[in-house]
Amino acid sequence: MSFVHHLPFEWQIGVRYTRAGRRSGRNSFVSFMSLVSITGMALGVAALIVVLSIMNGFQQDVTGRMLSVLAHIEVYDESAISNNWQAVAQDARRNRAVLAAAPFDEFSGMLLQGDVMRPAVLRGILPAEESQVSEVIQTIISGSFEALHAGSNNVVLGSELASALHVKVGGQVALALAPSQPSLRNMAPQVRKLNVVGIFEAGHFEFDSGLAFMHLVDAQELLHASGPAGLRLRIADLHQAPQVAMQLKRSMNGEFLLRDWTQRNANWFAALQSQKHMMFIILTLIVAVAAFNVVAMLVMTVTDKRADVAILRTLGAAPGSIMKIFMVQGLLAGLCGIGAGVAAGVLVAWNMSAIVAAIEQLFGFHFLAKNIYFISSVPSRLDWDDVLGVAAVAGALSFLSTLYPSWWATRVNPAHALRYE
Repeated sequence: MSFVHHLPFEWQIGVRYTRAGRRSGRNSFVSFMSLVSITGMALGVAALIVVLSIMNGFQQDVTGRMLSVLAHIEVYDESAISNNWQAVAQDARRNRAVLAAAPFDEFSGMLLQGDVMRPAVLRGILPAEESQVSEVIQTIISGSFEALHAGSNNVVLGSELASALHVKVGGQVALALAPSQPSLRNMAPQVRKLNVVGIFEAGHFEFDSGLAFMHLVDAQELLHASGPAGLRLRIADLHQAPQVAMQLKRSMNGEFLLRDWTQRNANWFAALQSQKHMMFIILTLIVAVAAFNVVAMLVMTVTDKRADVAILRTLGAAPGSIMKIFMVQGLLAGLCGIGAGVAAGVLVAWNMSAIVAAIEQLFGFHFLAKNIYFISSVPSRLDWDDVLGVAAVAGALSFLSTLYPSWWATRVNPAHALRYE
């Protein structure tokens, strides 16, 4: 480490104090406390990075599952779209961000099979057009979306909904709807027999247990509508959906109501972000505890090096120089812990699936039961902004933890310290 000799003397002494216990074997307890503070900082930083990566992974996984069913942007204006949805779709596609558009109708009803009754949202679609704006057609596990023909009264059910109704492909369910024009003489619901031609599994409980698809023409017949109620749009970058929706609102000819996918699930995303922030604060306390270890280590070092401090003061070292020496020692310990923690956290976050799989195989149990959580592996997505944020917070805590012990070192009385040496 010849480069150390070119540093200011405060840095040279601070580095020497950090390594002294290992070289000479003296002051082993101080050296042990230094190791504890480094280890605690590393564990805190690594835990924070891993937990944030897992939460990012869950968010990405759930978002992907939701967007296999949801559109990036939905456009509503029943009169304009019903009259000529193709023209409205062409108008929307003038925005380069819009890749595809598909018409839809959506309504609520009650599905019955035997003595089992389940509420459901039924969405009328054109299968060929729907495949361009969502991936729900790829989530089919039995049957086919292509069997949804106009006038066929066919339906595709979510997997949990089909299981609750005890029905499979080839079976039938009854759809009960409120009367379109209720009156005292006509309070009976409309009932229509539907043929189950497919079952999909998006991996999201809300959709798998409460969503069904039918042909758009059949949906319009049930609703006594002349055309679709809205359009579903797919854009190039789903994260730009709010911005693209605002652009479309200004550029499209007509007064349309536009809703992007983040608005439809605003409560869920807000709750997830709140949980992520709370988890960051809670786990930061681990780093804070490690920072207190740095304080304890520096206090003991100052106590042990009182004679050295006294000699430096008598040789003309300023109080600021004494303070820098112990700040360097504390920061080096903190930075070593942060570096080790970042390396460990990144490696674990990148290999989380393999690590969890190995633990499950070793101990013979599953962290996530698929029938409960709809996923069988722990997702992880490393976000470098999170890594930098964690490192910055840990670095700030390390710096703050050096201030009091370093200031205390400047209060050492040289004459009193040397008298008892």
